[in-house]
Amino acid sequence: MSKLIHKDVLRIKKMKILLVHNDYGKYSGEEAVVDKMAGMLAEMGHKVAQLRMTTAGARESISGKIKGFVSGIYCPSGVRAMREAIEREKPDVVNVHNLYPFISPAALRECKKAGVPVVMTIHNFRLICPTGLFMRDGRPCEHCLEKGNEWGCIKYNCEHSALKSIGYAARNAVARLRHHYIDCVDVFACITDFQRNKLIEAGYPKEKILVIPNSMDVSETVETSPGNYVAFSGRISREKGVDMIIEVARRHPEIPFKLAGAVRDKELIENLPDNVELMGHLSGYDFEQFNINAKFFMMASRCYEGFPMAILEAARYNKPMIAPDHGGFTEIIGKGYDKIGLLFKPNDTGALERAVVGLWNDPDKINSLGALAHQKLINKYSTSVIANSWNELFKNINSYE
Repeated sequence: MSKLIHKDVLRIKKMKILLVHNDYGKYSGEEAVVDKMAGMLAEMGHKVAQLRMTTAGARESISGKIKGFVSGIYCPSGVRAMREAIEREKPDVVNVHNLYPFISPAALRECKKAGVPVVMTIHNFRLICPTGLFMRDGRPCEHCLEKGNEWGCIKYNCEHSALKSIGYAARNAVARLRHHYIDCVDVFACITDFQRNKLIEAGYPKEKILVIPNSMDVSETVETSPGNYVAFSGRISREKGVDMIIEVARRHPEIPFKLAGAVRDKELIENLPDNVELMGHLSGYDFEQFNINAKFFMMASRCYEGFPMAILEAARYNKPMIAPDHGGFTEIIGKGYDKIGLLFKPNDTGALERAVVGLWNDPDKINSLGALAHQKLINKYSTSVIANSWNELFKNINSYE
């Protein structure tokens, strides 16, 4: 029996579940969550089949970009692949993740025709925002949600490419007007309450929207250390607020900073201060040591984000997180007696600086917040807890139809 899945979860009725996901051009956190989902379901005793497409290489040519534009609206091969997967695998449930561009929302109709219930995991805000980020010009933007349509994406050229902005707006508009999601998805599984509330605000039926957070494997005891630097893990980009992190480092040469992740915006790493070290993309043992030897972590994302897994990674090693007070960050970190980090005013470098310097100089607070972070991970976000939530959903799926 698995050490991560509780024995009561393993006793549940076994089902066959078809995971559906269009991989992005580069391996992302969303792919990691899908892969973990597949492993968790298999560990619970379910049979798992997968329908996977990929965007890798598709945007490197004009013809590929045009194909992606058209396919996001309706992709015949994606619809056919869904139909064939249902006929071949005969799943009890279809768990959909990302459908763009080479599966397309139209493929959900095949599930409806076959009478197979659909659970859609909501990783971002793509159902109500063409870019999926709720961000424009480096700030949160809910224009399309407020207006009830997608024209803002074109008007403000949110993708910084006319073709992409039009394509993203068009595919969202078609899916909305044809009711692909409303008609064909039985349960929307959001990863935060913040997401759930935004879907309800957009008109999605609240009785069909649940919250099941992302999860992480965790044990009661873990190797850790006091740490000797402030850490960041994620893409080195402006949307992640890395320019703000670097500015805080520049103001405080006495504090060492280490940034792990692929560089997206190269201009950010020009003339780095001496106390900032770029670690590149880390995995396996190197990533584990990076987490263990950090004093605490920080994020400064300008956008809401979905469910930042870096918070759970930090908590796994008894490390608190400093993050902006918006989106999912607020509810994951918390504000009460059991908060697991510090929140600062979004897009405010001064507020971020005060949080970093204050925590750096307070080792007792670092220890207490880190201990609370690890305990919250065990109680609320551990694999065993989240596996039970998925089990309850699948067990009662027919009640949502």
